[in-house]
Amino acid sequence: MYFNAINMQVVLATHVVPVIEVSQRLSDYLCGVFVQLPSRKSVKTAIKKGAVYVEGKKGHTGDWVKSHQEIQLIDLDKAPTKILKMPMDVLYEDAYLAVIVKPAGIPVSGNQFRTVENALLHNIQPSTAPDALKQPRAAHRLDAPTSGLLLIAKTKQARINLGAQFEAKTIQKRYQAIVIGATAPKGEINLPIEGKASLSVYECLETVDSLKSGQLSLLNLYPKTGRTHQLRIHLSALGFPILGDALYGKEGLVLKHKGLFLTAIELNFKHPISGKEQALVLPTPYKYEALLKREQRRFDNYQNPVK
Repeated sequence: MYFNAINMQVVLATHVVPVIEVSQRLSDYLCGVFVQLPSRKSVKTAIKKGAVYVEGKKGHTGDWVKSHQEIQLIDLDKAPTKILKMPMDVLYEDAYLAVIVKPAGIPVSGNQFRTVENALLHNIQPSTAPDALKQPRAAHRLDAPTSGLLLIAKTKQARINLGAQFEAKTIQKRYQAIVIGATAPKGEINLPIEGKASLSVYECLETVDSLKSGQLSLLNLYPKTGRTHQLRIHLSALGFPILGDALYGKEGLVLKHKGLFLTAIELNFKHPISGKEQALVLPTPYKYEALLKREQRRFDNYQNPVK
């Protein structure tokens, strides 16, 4: 890696074309040349974004590659100008990825400064891999009010691979939530969202009585599709909104300063480099257990007051 004063860019890698007898288009020739571009799609994306220079000029997919030409891969990935110094728990980390525990009430990314992605370099180490991202990126999304496990890509190859796993729906996720009401022991919610097929599976772990809410249930939730706000929409439509949901919940039953009782508690995926199965699990949040015990105790005390 060095600085190219002519183009005012950081050069990640340089390749000099050997003597070639059969002409190839730039997009075909570059496949396998740079480790930072592990796939045909990544090559085309890099050329389209202007990250590939041939003899000091931006290359195009249809350019013919000639012997002895110098091809440079330019770094267009920008590091954050300012890092948010917000501590987060890191459950797993290596050179390619990390799994962090996202706090509730903060968006994963966005135009504002206070985001999870802006706090990543305060909590995890930059990758030393050749295709390292200057700014690690979340491989998926959690709603701002939702807490729990968030998968972070630290290299370009990891980001591409994890994205493909999410696209193929091979990454398994489990959430836990407290909902208002007493649900069935288990069930499925097959309700389209914005015209798209959507499926969520749930199982009830515990139901308690509540003076304010009637009953509360602790659920395991398994989203089989990945629609925006899927679990929140599905449970509300079923008549069991998630406790603390100001958007889809019941008016008057949002607990002040308690937030949304929904957390991503388990992730199962294949490591993007080694291919090994990874399983990360969090315990039931303490505030969930404490709330359920407190609500049942208050109900019991009201029903049977101490004389």
